[in-house]
Amino acid sequence: MYSAAILTGGRARRFAGRDKSALVVEDRTIRERQLAVLSQVADEVLIIGAEQDIVAGSGPMGGVHAALTAARGDAVLVLACDMPYVTADFAAYLLGLSAEADIVIPRTDRGYHPLCSVYARACLEPLAHRLATQSLKLTALLDDLRVRGDVRVRVVEGSELDRFGDRNRLLANVNTPEDYAGLAALHGHKR
Repeated sequence: MYSAAILTGGRARRFAGRDKSALVVEDRTIRERQLAVLSQVADEVLIIGAEQDIVAGSGPMGGVHAALTAARGDAVLVLACDMPYVTADFAAYLLGLSAEADIVIPRTDRGYHPLCSVYARACLEPLAHRLATQSLKLTALLDDLRVRGDVRVRVVEGSELDRFGDRNRLLANVNTPEDYAGLAALHGHKR
């Protein structure tokens, strides 16, 4: 069973506190787009906001932890609420790779994309440890897990990403009004 979770708990400080999932991209809100995609590939789709965080004020790491705790599936695709162009094919591919890894994470020249990644239950304890110590950077969690060696990390990059279209479009997110305005340049740029 696969689960998916849309993380909506951010404060959107760089976007004047707006609900980024309600932004309209190509005639639909980002949330509508994401729900349509995720419902094609997951048995359940959760909406995880700050009120679901088990450790209050813990940011994205708290959202990932809350998603894993609430999900019924063995693997959870976690998606930030501000990513309008993730496709069903790409989401299914990431979930499929979870059979061989405990974290499946895309990486581009902009770095890792931990909020478009799959996490397995094996990540719960390391996440809880980082939350307890207030070490909240998700990419640092990857370094911890590599050192431990008991959690398998699978990085998806390069030609694997390119199979699903332009990686900048696929993994685009909206952190600022400028990012939102820039989505117009990605509109229709599927390859």
